[in-house]
Amino acid sequence: MNVTISTDDDLLARARAAANGRGMSLQQYPRECLRALTGDTSPEEVASELLNLMETQGGHSGGRRVRREEAHEGRAG
Repeated sequence: MNVTISTDDDLLARARAAANGRGMSLQQYPRECLRALTGDTSPEEVASELLNLMETQGGHSGGRRVRREEAHEGRAG
């Protein structure tokens, strides 16, 4: 089944780059999101995606220890 969405050019470009960063096409990415949303994703696929995110998304503190209070600053609740 085909699904059509409307979006602006900037969001489309960022989505395409995000999908590319995950090693998939823009068409594949929503399919994978829907699988994850419905619980159709295997534990191996989840683990693979998490490893990919850890490798490709910064998150490095440069060796600086981050206190719990700092990590949660600005969060509601």
